[in-house]
Amino acid sequence: MLFSIVYYALSVMLYILALPLLVFLFFKPKYKESIPSRFFLFNNPRFKFENGIWFHVCSLGEAKALEPILKLLEYEDIKITTVTQTGQIQAKKYGHETRYLPYEMFIPFWAKKQKVILVLEAEFWYMLFAVMGAKGTRVILLNARISEKSAKKYLQLAWFYRKMLRHVEIVYAQSEADKNRFLALGARNIEVIGNIKLAGEIKKTKDYKKQDCEVIVAGSTHETEEEAIIKSFVEYKKQVNAKLIIVPRHPERFERVYELMNKYASAHTLSLSKFSQDKNFDTDMILVDAMGELNNIYAISDIAIVGGAFKEGVGGHNPLEPAHFECKIITGKHFHDQKELYKYVHHVQYVESDEIYKALIASKDLPPSIVEETINLDTVIKKIKES
Repeated sequence: MLFSIVYYALSVMLYILALPLLVFLFFKPKYKESIPSRFFLFNNPRFKFENGIWFHVCSLGEAKALEPILKLLEYEDIKITTVTQTGQIQAKKYGHETRYLPYEMFIPFWAKKQKVILVLEAEFWYMLFAVMGAKGTRVILLNARISEKSAKKYLQLAWFYRKMLRHVEIVYAQSEADKNRFLALGARNIEVIGNIKLAGEIKKTKDYKKQDCEVIVAGSTHETEEEAIIKSFVEYKKQVNAKLIIVPRHPERFERVYELMNKYASAHTLSLSKFSQDKNFDTDMILVDAMGELNNIYAISDIAIVGGAFKEGVGGHNPLEPAHFECKIITGKHFHDQKELYKYVHHVQYVESDEIYKALIASKDLPPSIVEETINLDTVIKKIKES
């Protein structure tokens, strides 16, 4: 109890100190909904009712991973909270009550008792766990993971995570390695069920015409990655009839990426277009400046360069989607947050950013990437319904 009071007081102090930064971020497009909702409770009321099933996720990937579980809980009272704006957009598609998870100092007054709260992956918020536990809500970690890269930092604060995890009833871990890391932090009742993203239905929402040349898609790219990919493509196109489609991870970067593409297009006499203006893919390079199109693009692509792994600090992105559409996958070596998923995907080239051109050349002799694994969600669904 004393620790919770001290922790809460510190969270209030941190909030006050961070106010100028929060006001500044308030006006950034990326945070135009999440900052006001999470830190000022703007348009973010409490859930209407108690005693439902509450899922908390961070962003888009985790929100999408909920789909097969929600289908199996069709008639239940479901609530969903997210941290990011892209996660919120996806969560709203399910038709359930959705909110942004407020900053920790608001949790004691904002959160209502539910039957169970399922927190996905590595969303570890002390006040959320402590408050919901105190209200009599069962706390479950689902698809739980602690990456190899982060494990040392967690262990340095093991005393803190031990206090947090005592409020958790059960941990459904992604792998044996994750289970061992949770054990080291004092977690109890841990079961390894694999990654629930393997259960997700991967589908396209639109049909685009397959091109009469090789199509390379750079999906979920981050800053600095696009330039390395474009440089490699320019060299590759000298030998192969191909076109490059770039789908940046964050929409606020669309214009900057287009300017970069335009620089190279002008220097090398390549045609360029924006997807929002021309959906025929008639040019040498295309910027997809729209959300929700990546699977549709994977479906007409031959090679997928999966972003988020050519630089440190991101951790990679989901390879299941391009593998489902039989793309030949190239990605970087910094994919630590997706290691569990990459275990199930075969025929992937892992390269540094200056090796992308060689990987494109080598892809000619490689088979498409494939996924050879499934997951059974019965254990999780049974545990949820027991509440």
